[in-house]
Formats: sequence, C-alpha cells, structure tokens
Amino acid sequence: MFQNKKQYSLFFILLLVLGIVTVLSMIYGAVNISIDDIVNSIKHSLRDSDNMPLNERIFIDIRLPRSVLCIFVGASLAVGGTLMQALFRNPIIEPGLIGTSSGAAFGASLYFVLGSTFSFNANEWTLPFAACLGAILSTFLVFILSQSNQNNKSSITKLLLTGIAINALFLSAVGFLSYIARDPQARSITFWNLGTLSGANWNSCIIVGVVSICCISIALTYSKQLNALMIGEEEASFLGVNIKQLKIKILLVNVVLIAVSTSFVGVISFVGLIVPHLLRMINGSDNRFLIINSAVLGALILSIADLLSRLLIAPAELPIGIITSVVGVPVFIVLLSKKNYFF
Repeated sequence: MFQNKKQYSLFFILLLVLGIVTVLSMIYGAVNISIDDIVNSIKHSLRDSDNMPLNERIFIDIRLPRSVLCIFVGASLAVGGTLMQALFRNPIIEPGLIGTSSGAAFGASLYFVLGSTFSFNANEWTLPFAACLGAILSTFLVFILSQSNQNNKSSITKLLLTGIAINALFLSAVGFLSYIARDPQARSITFWNLGTLSGANWNSCIIVGVVSICCISIALTYSKQLNALMIGEEEASFLGVNIKQLKIKILLVNVVLIAVSTSFVGVISFVGLIVPHLLRMINGSDNRFLIINSAVLGALILSIADLLSRLLIAPAELPIGIITSVVGVPVFIVLLSKKNYFF
C-alpha cells in the first residue's frame, strides 16, 4: 500500500489532523459541548440513556452521528473521484460526471414534488431510497447508451460524453421540477441540491459506513490494474488487464459509493475533484497510495467544511455544498496553473 516513509508519514499526519478536526466538530456548533459533557454522555449512554441532560443528548443523538457520517461521506466522495480520474485518465473528472449525482438530485426532486401528491408512506428512508434509485437509473442509462454497436463495447471517451449528456438531461428535469414545485417543495429541492448533514443519524451512519468501507476495500484490490491503465488501454491489455471487466467493476464501485452517500446528504461538489489533485502533487499518481489517502483527506476536508458551515452564521447553518464550492473553485484554479501533477 505504502512504498516509502513519506507515504507512511503523510497517512498518519492526515489521520492525526482528522482526529483533531473531528473532536472540534463534536464540541463546536449552535450549542457548544464541553469535554466533560462528551465523556459523561458516553458513560450514560452505556448505562441509562433515558435520563441524559440536554447537552449530552445533543452530543449522542446529533453531534456524534453527524461527525461520523461526515467522515464516511467525505471518504466516499474522494475515493470516487480518484477512481473516476484513474479510469478515464483525465484529471478534471469528478465522481458524479457519469450521471450519478444528477440522477440522485432528480430522484430527490421527484420525491419532494410528487411525495405530497401520492399517498407515500413517508419515513426517514423514503428520500434516500428515491435519490439512490435515481442515481442508479441515470448511471445505468449512461452505460447502456455508451455501448457501441460493435461487439457491445464502450470506449472511455464515449462513456464520458454520454455521462455529460445524461447529466444535462437530468439537471434539466430537476430544473423543471423546481419550476412547477410549490414554494416549500422548491426550497427543499434547493437545500438538498446544496448538500446538508443535518439529517444525520445512527442508521445512516451504519449504512454509509458499511458501504464505504466495503467499496474502498474493493477499490484497493484494483489499484495495480488502474496503474496499468494509466499507460493506455491497449498497453494495459498486453499486461493482462481485462479492460471491459475493470471498467464495469470500477463503475459499479463508484456508483454504489456516490449513490449511497449522496442519497443521505445531498449533492456535495468539489471534494472528489480536488482531493486526488492535492495528493498527486504530494506523491505522484500511484493509485495504491491515492485511494487510501484520498479516503482520509476527503474525510478531513468535508469535516472542516461541515464545521465552517455550522460556525460561520451560527446558530443558523450554511449548506455544506456552498462551503466546498467557495473553497474548491479557487483551489482548483490554482492547481490548473501547475502542470507537473497531471497524468
């Protein structure tokens, strides 16, 4: 996984900083929680969770699951970006570019607009299910439409261009649904498309956590094949890489990562685009190094963004997608001015 001391050092430094930021995100917010409250809430939750003071209840039921979910979502988005950039051999690809994020936005928007019209048995799973279904549908359409007539194969370039087209189609559908929606529904669509972790709970933490750990573990097993793919499809096939199977497997891993995380927190941009670039500048394009460190750095960046979203206009809260975009755009522009980190 790590080839030298520099990679080991970076990994543990990122873990240390992530730990510090996570503790800060648990303490600060609309209501500040002391270290004593944190310690006592953990003790009380193991014994008698029904009679906890308010601050301890806020920590156990709101602040802690939010911090944990933020780590898993950030890791998922960053690893998804790393996988897509490696698969397409293109440094400006983000994980949702093959339609996953726009499909999730369409599914969520459809739920917001039609949920009150039809007799849905709405619960905490209805919105994530609708978003996840939309993400899977859009990505499936991209893959089917990118198939060429000859031997039912799809090229990387055709897959990317089809993804751009499907993204535009589903975003247009989201715009139409926003146009016909009533004011509360339109606001719900807007806030969901800007991303938020305010709905975090332990059930979402478990689901996103299990999915992210499993998918990142699977992605690591294909890191060497992705390294071979960097020199070209034909050359990689000479080295024994089954290109078609690799594309399908990496796309499936990416779809599951992004669809599940997006379905719970909404659309969060730039994390999957920026994180791989930063790591390539530090230590090159070896995917064995990139995948595992992308998970940690993605979790760190999203945790910082979440902390800022809660503190900048406290006690109100900014959508986290605004923070990642405001920070991500100038960082990406600076990165574009440097040419030595590209593939």
